[in-house]
Amino acid sequence: AAAGILCYVGAYVFITYDDYDHFFEDVYTLIPAVIIIAVGTLLFIIGLIGCCATIRESRCGLATFVIILLLVFITEVVVVVLGYIYRAKVEDEVDHSIRKVYNGYNETNPDAASRAIDYVQRQLRCCGIHNYSDWENTVWFKQTKNNSVPLSCCKAALSNCTGSLTRPMDLYSEGCEALVVKKLQEIMMYVIWAALAFAAIQLLGMLCACIVLCRRSRDPAYELLITGGTYA
Repeated sequence: AAAGILCYVGAYVFITYDDYDHFFEDVYTLIPAVIIIAVGTLLFIIGLIGCCATIRESRCGLATFVIILLLVFITEVVVVVLGYIYRAKVEDEVDHSIRKVYNGYNETNPDAASRAIDYVQRQLRCCGIHNYSDWENTVWFKQTKNNSVPLSCCKAALSNCTGSLTRPMDLYSEGCEALVVKKLQEIMMYVIWAALAFAAIQLLGMLCACIVLCRRSRDPAYELLITGGTYA
């Protein structure tokens, strides 16, 4: 179950990142998500090993289980550290790339970046970088010469909005940069919290395995539940 949830969190980060990748050029930000998916896959295999070792109460199997869990635990600590590092870099990365993306906007023949801008403005209910007036400095605005912003800036409740700057009350007033930064930081926090939660679960697993190992080695009266396929 833990493995499945970890893989889901990693996949969610990949899917969500795809919607905002034009605003964030550093692909290394996905490293925590890649690691957490790998950990989730490995954790499933480790769980099977742990179950078999516990049922048979194999000292060697349990020792192997504890060592592998410890390595995975260390990996999850690395994920948390990387998550915090990249979370801190989000604002600088978005600030560096968002102006270039907006300046390359093309509504007539939209490319992937232009479609990403429209998607973000509709999804996050924002307009421009800091506000709708930022569109006045773009190449697209100067070429169209119609004193309007893209229709994706129009409030969803309005059906007759044309994007005209003469009716600013029809447009989203909040800029997209702050909201994109907030969204990406939230995504990174999902990874951090997932890694922390399952690191705690793994600590519990290691503790339980160590208790069984100690009982196995210190109690001379202790016998295996299963020996050679028969009950002892």
